[in-house]
Amino acid sequence: MTDEINALGAYLRARRELVSPESAGLTSSGQRRVRGLRREEVALLAGISADYYLRLEQGRDRHPSAQVLQSLARVLQLDDTGTDYLLSLGTERPRRAARRPRRETAPAGIRKLLATLPLPAFVEGRYFDVLAVNPLATALSPRLVPGRNRLRDVFLDPAEQALYPGWEEAGRRLVAGFRESVGTGTTDPRCIELVGELSLASDRFRQLWARHDVQTREGATVTMDHPSVGALTLNREKLMIGGAGGQLLVVYHPDTGTDAAEKLQLLASLSAPEPAPRSTRSAEEEAERR
Repeated sequence: MTDEINALGAYLRARRELVSPESAGLTSSGQRRVRGLRREEVALLAGISADYYLRLEQGRDRHPSAQVLQSLARVLQLDDTGTDYLLSLGTERPRRAARRPRRETAPAGIRKLLATLPLPAFVEGRYFDVLAVNPLATALSPRLVPGRNRLRDVFLDPAEQALYPGWEEAGRRLVAGFRESVGTGTTDPRCIELVGELSLASDRFRQLWARHDVQTREGATVTMDHPSVGALTLNREKLMIGGAGGQLLVVYHPDTGTDAAEKLQLLASLSAPEPAPRSTRSAEEEAERR
């Protein structure tokens, strides 16, 4: 039984390995052969039999009651997002053949909005593909162009890593947000392809993916080391686009009156397109009319 098929068991196993006996209120004595909690300890603390918990991890019982899952979430010290994710894994869903999702496209109205925004902004798809972007966002990060993937860039592109001094922490949040975004769709061909590629190419991604962290895609403060304007700290908002299948509008904005606001204005002026030169013929014709 693979982890892709037994998503519930894989999640339970990964999360119990991250809980220390001491934090769970247990006394640790002697050398332990497993990381975190043992299966029987999780079962004891959750008030279920060890055999039943073993069946859950092995995928022989994939649809426990909500009460059991809530108890397990408490023992595994999950936050609200992690608890919701655990509940979704235990919810019975109709089986359907895996198929490649349809190509994501940013709504036309959002693309028009991007062109009018005086702030760096782009549209992020369910699999963290860049679907649409305005010029100031590309000036902020040259990798923010349609067709790029945020996971690939952060974990595989040294230039993108250099832009974020704390890129490893940013990568942790990105992977946790990706799990929340795809939800139970980890068997989608697009997800399998992307996770497989990154797992082979990046040790850091592989380690983070194995943790099964889940985090909502939400705003945060981001510090960048931009090659043109230097260090700047911006607020990053992630706004859900209604009816777009999980797409987000991502907008960067500075605090008013900060040097980051001045640097962003400088970056906007540096990236502004040159005005089209007037043709010599047009100038001559205008002179004749005078």
